[in-house]
Amino acid sequence: MSGFFQRLQRLEPRRQQAFMAALCERLLPNYALYAQTAGHGDPQGLRAILDLVWEQLTVKGARIDFERQAEKLAALEPPAADDSFGARRATEAVAALSALLDTLQGEAPEAVLEVSRASRGGVRAFIELTEGEEDDQRLAALVREHPLMADENDFQDAVLEAVEGELDRDALRALRRLGRNEGVSNLGLSAD
Repeated sequence: MSGFFQRLQRLEPRRQQAFMAALCERLLPNYALYAQTAGHGDPQGLRAILDLVWEQLTVKGARIDFERQAEKLAALEPPAADDSFGARRATEAVAALSALLDTLQGEAPEAVLEVSRASRGGVRAFIELTEGEEDDQRLAALVREHPLMADENDFQDAVLEAVEGELDRDALRALRRLGRNEGVSNLGLSAD
């Protein structure tokens, strides 16, 4: 995994941002699902902010006030008192998008690693929740070999390869489609 993280850190900021944006796309359905079940949250608000990120990546000279977007985003976080599984995954989506906005406002060298780890961490938490294995070693093996974790690792590898290549409009569009994953999140869940 360390070779993966080294490659991520070597990317120029715009490529790191494209990587994070694709991962955020895959985290959005988790937030939407939480909003549906908990009855609060604003998936459209999150979508609008992420759309502006893609615009910034795609349109040369786009002028977007990401400080203002970060303020809007902070208001979309699940309540701190809600410690449900859904709230934690929704908070992950908000935190990932927040880390991405940090990079658009200046230096945030660890942001790309945070987003990558958060996405994997959500998958790990979901596997732990659904598999209910008590034994730590067995659980670690289960997580490593689980199809959702394999899918997450393959997805992040594919995104990294994509952002290491040509990053023109078409490549960004393809990357966004990859991230949207037909509305299925990193947990294999869909809000539809």
